[in-house]
Amino acid sequence: MLDLIVPEWPAPSHVRALSTTRGGGHSAGRYASFNLAAHVGDDPRAVAANRALLCSRMPAAPLWLKQVHGTRCIGIDATAADVEADASFARVPGQACAVMTADCLPLLLCDEAGTVVAAAHAGWRGLAAGVVEATVAAMSVPGARILAWLGPAIGPAAFEVGDEVRAAFVDADAAAAAAFAATADGKWLCDLYALARRRLARLGVGRVYGGGYCTHGDGKRFFSYRRDGATGRMASLIWLDA
Repeated sequence: MLDLIVPEWPAPSHVRALSTTRGGGHSAGRYASFNLAAHVGDDPRAVAANRALLCSRMPAAPLWLKQVHGTRCIGIDATAADVEADASFARVPGQACAVMTADCLPLLLCDEAGTVVAAAHAGWRGLAAGVVEATVAAMSVPGARILAWLGPAIGPAAFEVGDEVRAAFVDADAAAAAAFAATADGKWLCDLYALARRRLARLGVGRVYGGGYCTHGDGKRFFSYRRDGATGRMASLIWLDA
């Protein structure tokens, strides 16, 4: 049986969203069992079966992006599959936005009226470069009218980074220092959730939900690239019901 996470947030009833976990699929070994990525070395037949199982829960197949830790946000109705981007938005019912992650932060958004939805892949590089800002801008809705949900990502107790990562945020925003805690070996523990919330708040997005997961710490439920190296990918998806 699929193990799915459904956001607990006050989105309009016709906005549908979910995040997958690693449970309930057809993949084996390090990809066990619900890996949705075709680029990580898994058996292509298992990936196809997993994607078909996911699609059986949705109105149509999602747009799978070629994610590159960038800031490009594309409209689904104007693109083809396998486009190089790290976020997408949709205004047409039945068109699903999707991002795949295995420690990076999946961010799902909708407006309070349910006229537009979006999904963003927000690892530290994307957050620092402005993927949140690019996605909100593409939605063309004031931040005060947007709801955001933070899906499963590596937690602040597990994400150790170097000075260059901290500098990428603090040099542009001194208050971002609150999202970093020094370690005994001269590194920093980085809170992706806090960084995303700060970026959203600066855009006027105050209604932010989720953010209580750690992919690194829960190996039974989540894939984690930092923990395991070669591993599968989970998906976070959002769409408008017809």
